[in-house]
Amino acid sequence: MYKLFIKDLKLFFIDKKAVMLTFLLPIIIISLFAFAFGGLGGKRTSQPIDLLVSDLDQSASSQKIIAKLDSLEGLGIKIKEIEWAKDQVIKGNYVGVLVFNKGFDESLKNNEPLKYELLYDEAREMEVGMLQPVLIGNLMESVGKESITQNISSYMDDKFPGMSSIIKDQIISDVTAEGGSASFEANTELTMTSLVGEEEESSNLGLVQAVAGTAILMLLFSVSAMAAVILEEKENGTLKRLLYSPITANDILYGKMLIAFFISLLQLTIMFVFAWLAFGLKLFVNPLALALVIIATAFAVSGFGMFLASISKTRQQAAGLSMLIILTMSAIGGSMVPLYIMPAIMKKIAIISVNYWGIQAFYDIFWRELPTIDILPKIGVLIGIGIVMTLISIPLFKKNIIKLV
Repeated sequence: MYKLFIKDLKLFFIDKKAVMLTFLLPIIIISLFAFAFGGLGGKRTSQPIDLLVSDLDQSASSQKIIAKLDSLEGLGIKIKEIEWAKDQVIKGNYVGVLVFNKGFDESLKNNEPLKYELLYDEAREMEVGMLQPVLIGNLMESVGKESITQNISSYMDDKFPGMSSIIKDQIISDVTAEGGSASFEANTELTMTSLVGEEEESSNLGLVQAVAGTAILMLLFSVSAMAAVILEEKENGTLKRLLYSPITANDILYGKMLIAFFISLLQLTIMFVFAWLAFGLKLFVNPLALALVIIATAFAVSGFGMFLASISKTRQQAAGLSMLIILTMSAIGGSMVPLYIMPAIMKKIAIISVNYWGIQAFYDIFWRELPTIDILPKIGVLIGIGIVMTLISIPLFKKNIIKLV
């Protein structure tokens, strides 16, 4: 038994890259999830939430409140036109837009329901949850003080028209400093409306995340298995026999990539059809964009599969590398952990993964319901990833696979 143990231990340590990956993989995955969930040691500095603001009232009151919000550390205020701001929220580029509608100042003076609202993206619900205590608490305080000021000023002008402005300002200052809001209650409730996903026909947010994230994750594992087949054929002599025939190394690579592309297309199509039949995914909301994204995603993933086969010299290395790269990309790209709960640094890193671009494209189709032209940039990135992976794979395939046959 002891001799068998020693023999297997020596065999295990022969492939140094495979050994390294065996121990490196769990360390990297633990680190990624620690970053994603904010589980780092020490004091964590929270990132300010970018919030768009549209001031349609253009009054002294609204501008004073906006200036107060802009001074808060937890908010990054950007004043924009309403139509542009709404378009950016719908596209998922910002969490929401705070709108001061026309007549806000009048409603404040008359102690009426205030004409302001927050328009947000429901897909970023967690960010909205973090935004609410920062925004609403300070907003209510600012609006309350402004309402008190307006009411006291109107009362003084009505009852004591000859009062000195200095005395009036002093009275207002004393009352607001002592927290006299109970005497002058304002209808300060903030109306919140989601610009995305409110329609009954819209797909469920959780369903979109589950289907898109899982589909791309499973696709990556499928093409990694196909990549391992190339190494198996190298080991059992199949590639050597193929090279004796009138077939070039590029023909072999492109042939393997073609079958990976076809299987990826088939797998993605089946997964989305199943989600449509079983869970009611709105499959036909934009058939053209869906077809283009499926083709682009399949191409990017099949190129990635060929890259995995090209950089590995043994099946053990391929297994370890594919597990490491796929789980890493899936963790940072949104397949395992939704992007909206990740810290800002993880969201920036996410753009290097296939998962990110594929998932965001499917979000644009099923959740945001954007027109095809707005989804084309993400489709272009996916195709670009496939082209780059293929170009990198060609020399590596000849070096690591063909020359070793």
